[in-house]
Amino acid sequence: MKVIETPIRGLLRIRPDVHGDERGFFLESFHAKKFAALGIPHLFVQDNHSRSARGVLRGLHFQKRNPQGKLVRVLSGSLFDVAVDLRHGSPTFGHWFGLTLSAGDPEFLYLPEGMAHGFLALEDRTELFYKCTDFYDPADEGGLRWNDPAIGIAWPETPAVLSPKDAAFPVLAKILPEDLPRV
Repeated sequence: MKVIETPIRGLLRIRPDVHGDERGFFLESFHAKKFAALGIPHLFVQDNHSRSARGVLRGLHFQKRNPQGKLVRVLSGSLFDVAVDLRHGSPTFGHWFGLTLSAGDPEFLYLPEGMAHGFLALEDRTELFYKCTDFYDPADEGGLRWNDPAIGIAWPETPAVLSPKDAAFPVLAKILPEDLPRV
């Protein structure tokens, strides 16, 4: 397994060892001891799986009082995955990092607690699977506008579909400090 650090502390790209031959491939999608050695908590309490059509943007979501760390990977298709640092006192507060994840080139992204997370599906039937370090609570959910000009995420294409809830999220400057993740 190879770890690639990003400009945001704790946000890690993970390239698993892939063993392939004419039959297909094998990889370990999670190994508690190996991930713990990388500093990634091995206590994940919830798994989530979503499928999206090309052009669907989901996010940018976060939990306020019970922030979630996430281990993200793509099972089919491809997407542009984005994390925005919302940790108070972080030198990269308000900064974003994004990368294309695809089933054809297995890579994971680990988002520590305190990140807003979202993605744009680049292909039909794109499936995202992710492990979370805390349970989802709809009453605890917060969101950040996907196109906040102060953050300036360089999405590879303009989204075609957003949920009404995601489209209505505020820009970072309008979110009260007490409504940001408590890390």
